Amino acid sequence: MRAAPRWLKLGLAALTGLLLLWQGWYLGWVVWWKWVNPGMTSFQSQRLDEARQKNPQAALKRQWLPYEKISVHLKRAVVAAEDDKFVDHEGFDWEGIQKAIEKNQKQGKVVAGGSTISQQLAKNLLLSPAKSVMRKAEEAIITVWIELLWDKRRILEVYLNVVEWGDGVFGAEAAARRYFSVSATHLAPEQAARLAVMLPAPRRYERNPYSAYMNGRTQLIVSRMPHAEVPP
Repeated sequence: MRAAPRWLKLGLAALTGLLLLWQGWYLGWVVWWKWVNPGMTSFQSQRLDEARQKNPQAALKRQWLPYEKISVHLKRAVVAAEDDKFVDHEGFDWEGIQKAIEKNQKQGKVVAGGSTISQQLAKNLLLSPAKSVMRKAEEAIITVWIELLWDKRRILEVYLNVVEWGDGVFGAEAAARRYFSVSATHLAPEQAARLAVMLPAPRRYERNPYSAYMNGRTQLIVSRMPHAEVPP
């Protein structure tokens, strides 16, 4: 059996080195953000670029709020709506993923994702919203690092502060002020549930936040909130 050409070996070695450097760059950010609050995330940067193509003066609405100052109602609502096994899983809800696959197969299109809060955070911090096998693989790797290096309190704190909640609106504080004119500290249970219901498609739901679907879903989440477990 002939040995691989030298140029092929060098090429593979170079490619491996580049991949390790790229993953190391991601890992470095995950380590840094364990203690330092993120500034502009990858997802926010993309949204800002889109907005500035229409209006060069466009700016995002976002304001960091420490975990202990965010309403416990919002924490429970988001966990109840997005990831009810959040405190127990290690980054992936395998049962939820299987259910999403079955639902998508039944519908003949993608209607459910099964992503956990940790997976959504990985995508928001460092990746793009594009749907591809490579992006999902990167998301999985970053999710593992986040779960290994951060505790659940830090994961939920960062998620609630960086997630999109409307056109140019990011984080719980900006969302609470945008929709209810209060701080996220003072959100009532129903207000918190309504914000949580928006998360899968905030820019679509903000057009009609009191639709029949939103009202019904909000009441369902309110009923689930007392049973939602969140980090202290």
